[in-house]
Amino acid sequence: MAGITISGVVRQFGATPVLQGVSLTVEPGEFMALVGPSGCGKTTLMRIIAGIETADAGEIVIGNRTVTRLRPAERDIAMVFQSYALYPHLTVRENIAVPLAMRRLSTPERMPLLGRLLPGTRAKRAAIGEEVVRAAAPLGLAALLDRRPGQLSGGQRQRVALARAIIRRPAAFLMDEPLSNLDAALRVQTRREIVDIHRAAGVATLYVTHDQAEALTMADKVAVMMGGELLQVASPEAIYADPADLRVAGFIGSPRINTLAAEADAAGRVTVAGLPAGLRTEARGTLTLALRPEALRPAPAGLPAVLEHLEFLGDGLLLHARHAPDGAPLIARLEPEAREGLQPGAALRLGFAPGRALLFGADGRRVATRADAALVAA
Repeated sequence: MAGITISGVVRQFGATPVLQGVSLTVEPGEFMALVGPSGCGKTTLMRIIAGIETADAGEIVIGNRTVTRLRPAERDIAMVFQSYALYPHLTVRENIAVPLAMRRLSTPERMPLLGRLLPGTRAKRAAIGEEVVRAAAPLGLAALLDRRPGQLSGGQRQRVALARAIIRRPAAFLMDEPLSNLDAALRVQTRREIVDIHRAAGVATLYVTHDQAEALTMADKVAVMMGGELLQVASPEAIYADPADLRVAGFIGSPRINTLAAEADAAGRVTVAGLPAGLRTEARGTLTLALRPEALRPAPAGLPAVLEHLEFLGDGLLLHARHAPDGAPLIARLEPEAREGLQPGAALRLGFAPGRALLFGADGRRVATRADAALVAA
């Protein structure tokens, strides 16, 4: 099985750096999501892997082959784009069959009239037709094979594009935001289909997206990119619960993580607005304390805040408040029954377990902590 190895890839547009020495490995059979905000360089990196663009420096290896200087057709990859890139004049059957027809049929054999008269062409086309049916069935396309793209919904068109990629049996899949044009309900359904396709194919897959929900729910590993740099590569669980960089913590998670200015004294005791945070650290001076919304809860003691409004979600409740000393926004994710007695404008305190707090240095990198008390809210 083949993997994808990217080593020190650099790309500049004029004086503007787009990729700054990016190195990344997608193991054979692994599904990796490359996630980051628009303009961070993730699509440029994918285009370089595919051979559509050229890197200024660095190397691309797929399997055991260095493909840095090979043409796209020679790299043995299949790419699924945000736009479906289907041939409008061909049926679904013909669109899916294109990669096999290009690979297995000679130019004369692909000609509509002459090809039918050449010996062996009929058998080759029959074999391709059987493979098209097998690729279409798991994606629910069997009944649509004779339609043209203009007669399909957006979700159906994307599934045709996926089937066309699968049928090639490539060494690797590259997917560039393939669900961006679908509505919310269809995105959820198609996410599951893509994961199932990946597992059935068993090949390395690099999936580019700006949607953190897609990255966390689909991938074996998540690579977070910002400003042309890879900030962290880890499992979805680690990216969420154990971010190595404040930018990763701020980008991953909805609602956003809460951040508060903190200080560490000469003994390493951490305080927030003069109140003990229940933490010690080897770092000193100005720090940033970060808390996921589910880590905060109303408590008799803790961070003083003013309640702004409540957001009822059915199975949960988002409490929006302001940290009283500095006005920093705070969001707590609570159980629905916690709503009772809470009124906008009321003063309250929000506590947290020290073990759930994340601490970052002035450079935005994570710093180690240890608990200094049972609970801030005690």
